Amino acid sequence: MARRALSVTLEFDNVTWLKGRAGASGDSVSEVLDQIVTHARRSGRHEPARSVAGTIDIDPSDPLLNGADAALRSMFDTSIERPIVVREAQARLHSRRAPRKRRG
Repeated sequence: MARRALSVTLEFDNVTWLKGRAGASGDSVSEVLDQIVTHARRSGRHEPARSVAGTIDIDPSDPLLNGADAALRSMFDTSIERPIVVREAQARLHSRRAPRKRRG
């Protein structure tokens, strides 16, 4: 299917989330956004989600979430130990286009 450039304005947190997903998958932000829209379009749901029920699994051995702080802290520590990969900036640096002439 043909692609078309589009300018999108998103909340800062959504941009950060998209970049994180792109970095984790090795795709560009545009590709991740395209995958999300394609999935939403194909799912046949055209109404906003009304519930988050069933989206989180609670460990049956810790129903009161007494170990949640330690579990989240561990996931966070693991996450920040990974190197940050910024693919979009690298792509711009290695672009084959000639540099623009500055007016001055």
